[in-house]
Amino acid sequence: MMDSDASGSGGWRFAQCFGDKGEVEDITEADIISTVEFDSTGNYLATGDKGGRVVLFERNESKKGCEYKFYTEFQSHEPEFDYLKSLEIEEKINKIKWCKRQNSAHFLLSTNDKTIKLWKVFERSLRVVSESNHHEGQRQIAPPVDSAALRLPRMAAQDNIVTAVPRKVYSNAHAYHINSISINSDGETYISADDLRVNLWNLNISDQSFNIVDIKPVNMEELTEVITAAEFHPTQCNLFMYSSSKGTIKLADMRESALCDRHVKLFEEEEDPTTRSFFSEIISSISDVKFSHDGRYILSRDYLSLKIWDVNMESRPLKTIQIHDHLRGKLCDLYENDCIFDKFECMFSGDGSHVMTGSYHNYFRIFDVETTNDIVLQADKSAFKAKKMGVQGMGKGGPQKNGVRPGGLKEQMNLETLDFNKKILHGSWHPRENTIAIAATNNLFLYSAA
Repeated sequence: MMDSDASGSGGWRFAQCFGDKGEVEDITEADIISTVEFDSTGNYLATGDKGGRVVLFERNESKKGCEYKFYTEFQSHEPEFDYLKSLEIEEKINKIKWCKRQNSAHFLLSTNDKTIKLWKVFERSLRVVSESNHHEGQRQIAPPVDSAALRLPRMAAQDNIVTAVPRKVYSNAHAYHINSISINSDGETYISADDLRVNLWNLNISDQSFNIVDIKPVNMEELTEVITAAEFHPTQCNLFMYSSSKGTIKLADMRESALCDRHVKLFEEEEDPTTRSFFSEIISSISDVKFSHDGRYILSRDYLSLKIWDVNMESRPLKTIQIHDHLRGKLCDLYENDCIFDKFECMFSGDGSHVMTGSYHNYFRIFDVETTNDIVLQADKSAFKAKKMGVQGMGKGGPQKNGVRPGGLKEQMNLETLDFNKKILHGSWHPRENTIAIAATNNLFLYSAA
């Protein structure tokens, strides 16, 4: 368990940072990380960026602790143009999901706004001609003078290389931007969700999908909500949930009917009329939903808060945790600079005892589910600079432990002028250990707790 210590870091420490360590101003748009995902073992980690690239990391077994090393990188999506709608389709990777591993190869799904691809990533040996009639190894030899001296060329393994090949391309099924993909526990099917529809696919069939949720009204002027996220239940292959911009979460059962427009359960909290404002609808929109690993609880994130729901209780959440309530008075400014539309992700720890989500100025928060005690950490370059120097770094307020000042970062998070360009939107929690991967603009940070 993670007990609080004097530094307020709760035993969490900075472990690694990948990516260019330059200043935020020098970052190219294509290098900004747009999704992070551990595989089911935690031995591999994938990131996708706005340039359409997927980078994979593997556990470095030679190091003690949870450390990773570069495994491979490939171009998953290219920019396209929809000539019928005169729309540019950007290459940005919206989501990556790992398939259950069946053999030595890895399979993973990656998606941009319109097209989902199934990638096979595997190691193969590079073979070269080691002996021939003209060469023996690198040495050139005289050509044979008669047929008796002729010899067959011999091949030898030279090196192992990691190759990525697209096995399936699932296209032309979404009229709107894809926001979620989720692989079913049966290992055969997956869902993809856009603003108005959820489609069910078989991993082996790329030219056919079934529409299982459709909230598009006949008259688009009557549109009042959009789908913001969707996820399959971790163990029951017939159940999935989807969240909406109205702050509702609907649980659907595919056994009930082919079109799951009628939900089985609706998780919604009544809004307090006294706090209603112009921004209420925007800030109540759910940006992410996750099941706990046992499927008993649901975690949802809206702009200002995290909510933990019990699957068996629809009336109200078990816990509501305010993430950055001090921004409530700044909603007008956040609306002006479009930050109010930022989509923060949330996640459960592997054992379900903690939850995590991000905030601005590269802060992220880890909460204990039982007590809602929290730890505030900052995915900041000062963390690895302090580690590199091998000293307890000196911050503005005196000594810091791994970039964390005594007394923690909570007060600092509330007081200081936040940089809204630095934000922790994406992250992933190791399924078996207290290790988290955080995307901070173009850097991937890894933090571990003992």
